[in-house]
Amino acid sequence: MSTNQLYAGYKSELADFRLAFSRGGAYTAIVLVLLGVGLDYGQYPQQQLAFAVARVVVSLLIAGVVVVLYSAIGRRFAPWLTLTWLLPQIMIAWMISQTEGVQSPYYVGLNLAIFASGIALPFGLWQNLVFGLLSYLLYVLACLFHAGGIEPMGTFIVNSLFLLFAAAASGVYTFFNERARFILFRLKAEVAEKNAELEVINRKLVDIKGQMLQQEKMAAIGTLAAGLLHEVNNPVNFCLMAIEVAMEEPQAKESESLTECLVDAKQGMQRIQHIVSDLKTFAYRKPGAEVEGTPFLFEKALDSSIRLTAHELRGVKMTRELPDDTLVLGDEAAVIGVLINLFSNAALAMRKAGTAAPAIHTTVRWADSRLHVTVRDNGPGIAAENLARVFEPFFTTRDVGQGLGLGLSISYAVIERHGGQLFAESELGQWAAFSFDLPRAE
Repeated sequence: MSTNQLYAGYKSELADFRLAFSRGGAYTAIVLVLLGVGLDYGQYPQQQLAFAVARVVVSLLIAGVVVVLYSAIGRRFAPWLTLTWLLPQIMIAWMISQTEGVQSPYYVGLNLAIFASGIALPFGLWQNLVFGLLSYLLYVLACLFHAGGIEPMGTFIVNSLFLLFAAAASGVYTFFNERARFILFRLKAEVAEKNAELEVINRKLVDIKGQMLQQEKMAAIGTLAAGLLHEVNNPVNFCLMAIEVAMEEPQAKESESLTECLVDAKQGMQRIQHIVSDLKTFAYRKPGAEVEGTPFLFEKALDSSIRLTAHELRGVKMTRELPDDTLVLGDEAAVIGVLINLFSNAALAMRKAGTAAPAIHTTVRWADSRLHVTVRDNGPGIAAENLARVFEPFFTTRDVGQGLGLGLSISYAVIERHGGQLFAESELGQWAAFSFDLPRAE
């Protein structure tokens, strides 16, 4: 936070503080002025009626100031409206002139008001000095207008010095109160700023933790895949070769049931090959490394993926929103695989939930030299407890035998190799959306 911003914030908080204290000071003044009736009764009973009227009038004037303090004008001029403490000072000066002048005990009231202005009231330094000097001038005028004049002079000098000392002390209190308030505000601002920085750091740490966890999972499945590749792929190839040879034998061609069994065995071996091929994505990927691809039109990849999943998308309304230019850089086949996975998952989820009028809408737009793609369906959505786990290897909500739970994990890895990120959003019972981004082809 800059010095100017800090000072501006302090001035704003100080204005609120002064407004609240001005109201409190005004209420206090009203109470003290009215309680002074007891002093009038004890010292000058013959003046009680006139003094009581004066006290009521001053209290009503201060009450009017309180009303103003609750308005916009009052907020703006609160520090100067607090000078209504001069109303009791004027009243006290008048009482001094009407009683014993220099020797009047009401002189003490002037001193108390000056001390209170430095300790309890929200005066600034200059306001406090002005208040103290005006209070002293009122005392001088009260003594001058008294019938006995400024006598005895010694008492007047002593009282004058005490009033001026009180004004000076009050100014010192105010100065250090202002400093203390500013230091306290600065500390609060620094703490708030540090807390905001800590919140940002914590959010970043949570993101990094999530990314590291995903990387660890991908690395673990990669290690597993690398060990399986040679152990599984070679026997599968031998089996496929043997099945092909067997299918060419006359006995197989003459027996329909035997041919059917060999075809089923061949499809099973091919399915294992596909799984091993998918696992290669993990086994030979470099974390954080970008894909070395070629330019291709994303629109073409989108068309291909829709054609390849046509049998799964039967009855699903497919819509799109594309820019004119969709030329990106990357592995077209891998991106098609991602789209196939997203479309297949959406179609299966909507079919399983019995979604009326199932639809998938693909939105594509450019932002910051990357093509941002969102595939959104109107299906049952994804439960909150599953949303954070959809990219975990082997995590699936499908029935047993319906899938390995590798599709989205592989898709995540493919997009990551393109320097992007695949993420999911959903509103349960309403929709689900998967978004990713690809680099522009220069």
